[in-house]
Amino acid sequence: MFTGIVEELGEVTAVETLDDACRFRLRGPVVTEGAKHGDSIAVNGVCLTVVDHEGDEFTADVMAETLNRSSLGALRAGSRVNLERPMAVGERLGGHIVQGHVDGTGEILERKPSEHWEIVKISLPADLTRYVVEKGSITVDGISLTVVDAGPDHFTVSLIPTTLALTTLGHKQPGDPVNLEVDVIAKYVERMLGDRAQGAGR
Repeated sequence: MFTGIVEELGEVTAVETLDDACRFRLRGPVVTEGAKHGDSIAVNGVCLTVVDHEGDEFTADVMAETLNRSSLGALRAGSRVNLERPMAVGERLGGHIVQGHVDGTGEILERKPSEHWEIVKISLPADLTRYVVEKGSITVDGISLTVVDAGPDHFTVSLIPTTLALTTLGHKQPGDPVNLEVDVIAKYVERMLGDRAQGAGR
């Protein structure tokens, strides 16, 4: 379980393409401190398992399902990535509940800079629109953000200088893909209401 509060901006140092998977080596001095085999680290919002680590780098395998559902397949050596370790029990929940299970990908459509923040417009897959509401939470590349405006096929977020400086959203441009994870609570509510409606119909 994660919170969507990115700990550091890491870097992909190597990509090994396999038949139906990829093996990534990533650099992240903060997230690798005390890391061990089997630990989880979120990479651009995708929960990955540490296969090996040495110094300030760790290796993770990414299966075809994850490559197909996320933007990780577009990563190359030198790509910058958002990194976060799982939330520790008893710690403050600074963002919102994030599972690291990507629901789909969007695309940066537009950036509107202002003096103290920047508004970013992102495309939204049709099957996710029902989960995104104004002032609700959404995870973009592993970053917990508040939805400013929710349209039929897009949404906007407002980024403060800290987010722009310390995450991939400070560098991504229109046309770049991003990983999206909607609020899991919305999905549970939808399922429960659907079950209740089916029960009433019976």
